[in-house]
Amino acid sequence: MPPLLRFPRPLRVLLVFLSALVATAAALTPAYAVEIHHWERKPIPVDLPVGEERIVLIDRNVRIGLPAELADPEVLRVQSVGGALYLMAKKKFEAQRVQVQDIESGQIFLIDLAATEGASAEDLRIVVSGDQPPTSTAQKKTSANEEGASSPDASNAPPLPVRLTRYAAQTLYAPLRTVAPLPGVRRVPMRVSQTVPLFWELPLQAQPLAAWRAGGLTVTAVEITNPDPNREFGLDPRRLQGEFVTATFMHPSVGPSTSEYAQTTVFLVTRGGGLEKALYPAAPKRQGAETKETTDAEK
Repeated sequence: MPPLLRFPRPLRVLLVFLSALVATAAALTPAYAVEIHHWERKPIPVDLPVGEERIVLIDRNVRIGLPAELADPEVLRVQSVGGALYLMAKKKFEAQRVQVQDIESGQIFLIDLAATEGASAEDLRIVVSGDQPPTSTAQKKTSANEEGASSPDASNAPPLPVRLTRYAAQTLYAPLRTVAPLPGVRRVPMRVSQTVPLFWELPLQAQPLAAWRAGGLTVTAVEITNPDPNREFGLDPRRLQGEFVTATFMHPSVGPSTSEYAQTTVFLVTRGGGLEKALYPAAPKRQGAETKETTDAEK
């Protein structure tokens, strides 16, 4: 049996201290690391391990737009909850460009998503430039007041009904990447029937499509259809049945039902509620008009 090694007392004290330090560091080291990427308008590469879930943290309420190759649940499973994306690749695939949009502000982030065997499964955090740590309510109000008073953009911005209408039109008909951000906007449910009485004395059909709200105003997109195969109708806001802040038609008229211009959309901005509170009751048909129609039919 070899003799035990004996160290001088100062060296023994140093060894005990180092051992304790190593043990403490091991205890404080997390079991996994977080990979951090800063959004600087460049697509962020995200590699997924096959068959294992990876979490992408954005700390914003987001929605993700997938290309057709990744929309198959047999290829990729995606869940978005509380500012985190839970991604699981079912099989390998090459890098695909994916759009992630902040629902509140409309800002879009780009990530290049790929799946390979043996890729890292550690959490990945996307940090957006300009993000601030949470502040108190009083600080937020003070900051907002100062920004509104001093920022030239705030005074030069279009009125809210204009921005709200533009946001609704772009959300419905423009590519996702072109939607201009509108802080505070959110989609709201529509408490109206599938068709609404929108026009005075015009045989046009009106069907609400979607609604968004911001700053006490609501914009509702309504699809207009002309069922008449022979006549074209000009669209005049004065013939609308309701109390609206603004009414914006995508086209000045709607063509016969046999043409490709038989449909268009109007964006109606209301205050203090949605379309259900702004519409007038449907006007009853005039008896004289009914008699005339009957007489014409008999002839």
